[in-house]
Amino acid sequence: MNASPLLEVNDVCKAFPKPDGEGELIVLEGVNFRLTEGEIVGLLGRSGSGKSTLLRCIAGLSEPSGGTLTYLGQPIAGPALGIAMVFQSFAIFPWLTVYENVALGLEALRMPAAEIRRRSLAAIDLIGLDGFESAYPRELSGGMRQRVGFARALVVHPNVLLMDEPFSALDVLTAETLRTDFLDLWTEGRMPIKGVVLVTHNIEEAVLMCDRILVFASNPGRILTEIPVKLPQPRSRLDPSFRALVERIYVEMTARPTTDVQAKPGVFPGLGIGTVLPRVGSNVLSGLMETVAAPPFSGTADLPKLASDLQMEIDELFPVAETLQMMRFAEVAGGDIKLTETGMAFARSELDERKRIFARQLLSYVPLAAHVRRVLEERPNHIARKSRFFDELEDYMGEEQAEQTLRTIVSWGRYAEVFSYDDENAAFSLENPS
Repeated sequence: MNASPLLEVNDVCKAFPKPDGEGELIVLEGVNFRLTEGEIVGLLGRSGSGKSTLLRCIAGLSEPSGGTLTYLGQPIAGPALGIAMVFQSFAIFPWLTVYENVALGLEALRMPAAEIRRRSLAAIDLIGLDGFESAYPRELSGGMRQRVGFARALVVHPNVLLMDEPFSALDVLTAETLRTDFLDLWTEGRMPIKGVVLVTHNIEEAVLMCDRILVFASNPGRILTEIPVKLPQPRSRLDPSFRALVERIYVEMTARPTTDVQAKPGVFPGLGIGTVLPRVGSNVLSGLMETVAAPPFSGTADLPKLASDLQMEIDELFPVAETLQMMRFAEVAGGDIKLTETGMAFARSELDERKRIFARQLLSYVPLAAHVRRVLEERPNHIARKSRFFDELEDYMGEEQAEQTLRTIVSWGRYAEVFSYDDENAAFSLENPS
């Protein structure tokens, strides 16, 4: 293996201006890593941790706000020859045939027609699409369309292949087939690439494919830890060493951040009105508490086992578990989720009592909910426009996050009956709650 890096990412930061023009939203902060020949490096983390933004910077499609990116020792200043990308959404042209889609990149390089044909047909054959050269994307399944994306990336013989969640838009069986085919070609040395950077939020996929996994934290995106994967290929999900690595990653991703700030009893450091709330409904929160409270878990569940049983990925499971922790229905640490006494009481209660428990936890531990309720109580007409709270949230987060956070508060507040919301007039009120 050549020890000199194909890619170097040094202290890369990325920020976007806020819509109101006041300040910046930091997406990436101080990211450092190297890609050497023969490696598949995984960028693992939840949506919003900046993984795809970093990949676009490496591809030369976006410019970092700070730090440096180099490919073969040269600064990346726009799309670089030798770096190709496979997208989650296939990104192929529907009006072109399979052959025309694959050949497009070579035509842009002004290669001779005979060489374009030879390399395009070879790439189509390599990726398992031989016989479909004249087919249009509308005639292909999702897995076949993604194979076109792979062939188009490989046909230019890149040194580095960037893959942005290339299997996440596919059904489970199709994704597994394509993933296995890719690994077979990689381990056999049949692909014209020297290194791969894979963005994923699927923990098992990362352990299955990667030589190193960089676990990303969010808000802003940064590397939390680096985990080497020394298991030989092909890897089995049933191998105890494989399961141990999956468990380790869950532990890393559920570790409490260290802080020098002494929090008040019962309050998490940094939790305030400006906290971005996930789009997690009360039914999902109730369902997870019921599942964890019931046998075989009986109050404490191993997150990898829970994810497997419920067929949930980290982007689905973690926001629910963390919301339960925020509201003191559960504790999440060491790769486990354990219901508190309040969480167990909720799971065992009937609907009306559940609503009372939820309302108490919501107003005690979600500052924005308590803030909305307090504003409504202080006003003579008990009505407040949504924009009044939206403008406040934009001091802490982007427009999209503020909208998401308010939608979540509306949902939780309605379920708990602590306030109501009129969507037509975009206004909160105490009209229905007692």
